[in-house]
Amino acid sequence: MENTQDLFREEDIRKEKIKMLKSAGQNPYADKFEVSHSLTEAKNLEVGTKVKVAGRIMLKRVMGKFSFIKIANVFTVLQVSFSRNEIDEEGYAFFKKQLDIGDFVGVEGELYLTQTGELTVRTEKFQLLSKAQKPLPEKFHGLADTEAKYRERYLDLISNEEARKVFIGRSKLVAFIREFLQKHDFIEVETPIIQSAVCGASAKPFLTHHNALDKECNLRIAPETYLKQVVCGGFPRVFEVAKCFRNEGMDPSHLQEFTQVEWYASFWNFEDNIKFYSQFVREMTTYMLGKPEIVVGGNTYDLSKEFKRVNYCEALSQKLGFDILEPETVEELKEKVIATKLFDAGDITALKTMGAVIDFAYKRLVRPNIIEPTFLYNYPACLVPLARQSDENPKIIEMFQFLVNGEELCKAYSELVDPAIQRANLEEQAKAKANGDDEAMDIDEAFLLSMEHGMPPMSGLGMGIDRLLVILFQQPSIRDVVLFPIMK
Repeated sequence: MENTQDLFREEDIRKEKIKMLKSAGQNPYADKFEVSHSLTEAKNLEVGTKVKVAGRIMLKRVMGKFSFIKIANVFTVLQVSFSRNEIDEEGYAFFKKQLDIGDFVGVEGELYLTQTGELTVRTEKFQLLSKAQKPLPEKFHGLADTEAKYRERYLDLISNEEARKVFIGRSKLVAFIREFLQKHDFIEVETPIIQSAVCGASAKPFLTHHNALDKECNLRIAPETYLKQVVCGGFPRVFEVAKCFRNEGMDPSHLQEFTQVEWYASFWNFEDNIKFYSQFVREMTTYMLGKPEIVVGGNTYDLSKEFKRVNYCEALSQKLGFDILEPETVEELKEKVIATKLFDAGDITALKTMGAVIDFAYKRLVRPNIIEPTFLYNYPACLVPLARQSDENPKIIEMFQFLVNGEELCKAYSELVDPAIQRANLEEQAKAKANGDDEAMDIDEAFLLSMEHGMPPMSGLGMGIDRLLVILFQQPSIRDVVLFPIMK
């Protein structure tokens, strides 16, 4: 309670300072400041260079007629000194009385080294640029502050070096993805966020109403069907860094609003994408972390080595004790799964489709045991209606996922481009939706029409950027890599 009272008193003092400044005709909120160098640039200049720099005050130490502050932004901190030898008495008094931690200040002066060797700006002129009404928290981390950290991310960025590292890293990762794909002849495009058909992934959508068109719409769950239409239009390789929305549960690896990148390459199959993604992973981790290694759960994995492969159908069949491709109906599959006594019968009975039953079993029996970086491949065709079936076995689709520590970092497959099979698959999805499967897809007629005009063989890949960041920076939750995650 005492700390809270101290904060209120501090805020009252700051409000009074703002009032006094305005009464004296001084605006505590400047319109601009002409900086000559960023803080990062200033720290790389030679001693004796004149600079004009600006930043937020993070430390203030007053010692008679000679004082220090430290100003900062998300990238770095720079020390600034104030002395009665360089500024007049009125200016020095203003510095001592009016400048507080949290304020933004602009400083003009010369760079020099202190006795301890720290590069410092010797202030000749300064200006209060923006007065902070509320004081910054002294400490802003720990379990007690988890919700506040997400709600007031700006305070987390100001006070927490780890948060700054993560979000600077996020920007670097997105820039790398774009550069890597463009280097390999992929063209970035944009597709609609507001869509008229739920298609591209198995997920429950956010629904909305378009007033001008008086039309029911949904927020996109994936950009897939539109990107394939762009390929149909003649772009050989395309990608999009896409905000997607799925109205599903929240946990440390899922948010309703998330960012993914999807890319599509004409004339590739899923094996080509495995090679390309392997190259991406190695180059990306080297760029982000300095070497092709990641640390997950205390274990270090060398990504320069060949990745392990696990056959999805074989792995799950082995766990269940029967071939998961044998059952012809959802009832038969449920009966066999229930007979294993590995799950609660009620959980299995409630599932609507063969894909839902298989996915349920996989997520409990196979996925948690895949810890080291692994390609999981050869999936049952009932799981993804947009993927191409194997020529050797139509019950299997040419698909893979890359898993680390039980988390799926990407999904990719040889794309289905046969319009007749695609329509039949989406019709099955529509039946599932009519029977209560709220994650089933709609029949996307615009997508089917484009396919009927001819699509080249291709392979696409979707990768969640948020989940990848969790792995790279060893964060406990996906919320820790999203600047402003939605809160209750």
